[in-house]
Amino acid sequence: MPYMETKDAARLYYKDWGSGRPVVFISGWALSSEMWNYQMADLCARGLRCIAYDRRGHGRSDDPGQGYHYDTLADDLAMLLEHLDLRGVMLVAHSMGGGELVRYLSRHGSERIARCVLIGTALPFPLGTEDNPGGFDSSLIEKNRAMWKKDFPRWLQENAAPYFGDGLPGCSVSPEMTEWTKSDMLRTSHKAVLDCNLTLVETDFRPELRNIPLPVLVLHGDSDRSFPVAMSGRIAAQLLPHSRFILYGNAPHGLYITHMERINNDLLAFATE
Repeated sequence: MPYMETKDAARLYYKDWGSGRPVVFISGWALSSEMWNYQMADLCARGLRCIAYDRRGHGRSDDPGQGYHYDTLADDLAMLLEHLDLRGVMLVAHSMGGGELVRYLSRHGSERIARCVLIGTALPFPLGTEDNPGGFDSSLIEKNRAMWKKDFPRWLQENAAPYFGDGLPGCSVSPEMTEWTKSDMLRTSHKAVLDCNLTLVETDFRPELRNIPLPVLVLHGDSDRSFPVAMSGRIAAQLLPHSRFILYGNAPHGLYITHMERINNDLLAFATE
């Protein structure tokens, strides 16, 4: 089993498929590297080297009970890139993973990175404040967190339909795919679930986004209920100096599944430009 060790001796699992230009996938909140299976299998068959890893406390990685904030998570990503000595990398991040991507560039620079992709991103700042009126009200965030502390499986069940766009044209996801996603999230350390959400919600990336020197492709669904495009993807694209924004019609937060073929084609095209 391929593992690497972080600075605080946590073992992180990763998978490395194919050969060619390297693409490193960073998972969304409470999800492991398994979420990227359908991107990795397709893209490595089309000539790319695809790498994904389990964030600490997720999937097959260790749960050290600490380090679930962006600085440490970004340093974990840096350790992976150094461990595999990757260069010319395309970083692809979903949801919370965008924060790790941006913080990595802020802390470690862009020497190893060629381009980036943000899919259904939570950036730039989810929390509603006086200077960020479009963000989520703190009472809604606390309501969700209170439910997670009592019954995370129930919350997952109740939110599976909007995550996969139930009722949207073209969003047909099997019950088995839904159960697979929920089971992946239920394997995640409960402390990681709570702590990662806290750092996700409370971190303001607006200043850091303005300083990213690389081309960034931003893909977002117009029916994303987890992070509506008007408060996240569209704003992030406006802040990034070298961004390209693509809005997916009738696409939810789980668009890497519901719009799998289109996502894969867009990733391949961007990687090989």
